[in-house]
Amino acid sequence: MTTPTDTDVLIIGSGAAGLSLALELADHAKIIILSKAALQSGCTQYAQGGISAVLSEDDSLTSHVEDTLNAGAGLCDPDIVNFTVSQGPERIAWLIEQGMPFTQVSDSKGNINYHLTREGGHSHRRVIHAEDATGKAIVSTLLPKVNAHPNIRLIEHHIAIDLITGAKLGLSTPRCLGVYVLNINTGKVIVIRTRFTVLASGGAGKVYLYTSNPDVATGDGIAMAWRAGCRVANMEFIQFHPTCLYHPNAKSFLISEAMRGEGGKLKLPDGNSFMSRFDSRAELAPRDIVARAIDHEMKRLGCDSVFLDISHKPKQLIIEHFPNIYHHCLALGYDLTNQPIPVVPAAHYTCGGVMTDRHGRTDIEGLYAIGEVAFTGLHGANRMASNSLLECLVFAHTASLDILAQLKEIHPPPPLPTWDESRVTDSDEEVVVSHNWDELRRFMWDYVGIVRTTKRLQRAKRRVDLLHGEIYEYYSNFCVTNDLIEIRNLTLVADLIIRSAQLRHESRGLHHTLDYPEKNPITQNTVLIP
Repeated sequence: MTTPTDTDVLIIGSGAAGLSLALELADHAKIIILSKAALQSGCTQYAQGGISAVLSEDDSLTSHVEDTLNAGAGLCDPDIVNFTVSQGPERIAWLIEQGMPFTQVSDSKGNINYHLTREGGHSHRRVIHAEDATGKAIVSTLLPKVNAHPNIRLIEHHIAIDLITGAKLGLSTPRCLGVYVLNINTGKVIVIRTRFTVLASGGAGKVYLYTSNPDVATGDGIAMAWRAGCRVANMEFIQFHPTCLYHPNAKSFLISEAMRGEGGKLKLPDGNSFMSRFDSRAELAPRDIVARAIDHEMKRLGCDSVFLDISHKPKQLIIEHFPNIYHHCLALGYDLTNQPIPVVPAAHYTCGGVMTDRHGRTDIEGLYAIGEVAFTGLHGANRMASNSLLECLVFAHTASLDILAQLKEIHPPPPLPTWDESRVTDSDEEVVVSHNWDELRRFMWDYVGIVRTTKRLQRAKRRVDLLHGEIYEYYSNFCVTNDLIEIRNLTLVADLIIRSAQLRHESRGLHHTLDYPEKNPITQNTVLIP
């Protein structure tokens, strides 16, 4: 057994939230950043559109707040929305200080300004971006600084298994004291002992068959926090991005919402536009409306996809604004500048998560959650485009202030027990894990997708209960592996999504059920308590 590792702050996840938090803390504390794959493998790397913030004179904080509240369909926390939006310009300034290469343009007088685009749900151009690969630029900007800092240690190819709390150990403090971690390459489990633990592990898109998320998005942080005793909220609100490239070799390649913001039109196979039949804002309606409209037309016509067409715009504009998307599509045989491309919705963003306050604090002392893993109250029943990276930056900052204020008060944890493998053996039936993985993602797509019914949810619940039993038995008898940890977490998160959806007897935002098509006059968050 490998000896325990000690640190002041353990950050699980290496996306925008985790990297920015590490940089804000590193001058004052020792940090470990844990990544279960390569450091650039998280969801931030794949974020194309940008970061929403009020940066132009014709925009206002009030307008950004109103747009966010409207997109959230009555479930946003107005105080959190106001707070987050008010922090936007300052957080963008911090990123620019770090060297972030946001796209710039010159105006008619030759002045250089940052280019702002507009996306669904926004009433103004307020999305600052780095071409069409903003997330990749954030990681490329922050990672070298993180790598160079003497107080930050990066550990790749290690996956967190479970949180270690005082409550689990029978101690008088319920505090989070550390984490059991699997070295994926060696199969050995280590103990990381830490004064503060931060979940920055992203969402759970891989619970669905079709997703824009990378393979690492398996809901690990949500599942670990739930098992440790944290409440989760609003897990029924899974955002499906309306436009992912439909191609067998594209693996749900995301087509940025900014393409519709710059004039792209959604069309049926016969070439006719259809969005104006569903919403007066047409292509610029919030994502839930656009995704449902596409889903409706695909089911009505029995077609495999609809089409997104921006070929009526100047070729130079398309290539300048969307160079990565342009070249990726071209490599697959589609030329954006002279033809429409096939698109389908795909699971994209987890609007619910581990309940936190505005400092990122969870129900357990010493445990924080920031970014997509967290439920802050910002997104409500539907996330407005490009508010996610804003949330990462704002709550990484507030969590850093809260942790720094406590650093001198919190002592290192006591010695922690090592991982017990005395009663398990190596598995000779890995096919069980892969079969369960496929079954889970398919029934979640079929029964708990864009449009739901009571009967579909009941079917999904029966199946997830069966999987729970199988996986618990498997987990109890065999040595842990990366695949086993992920399917254990995904099955738990699927159960939380289904249970939350069953509790909401209305259609609101991203939760649309044919059995309860109207909104309730009074609404509230769906809070699950372990």
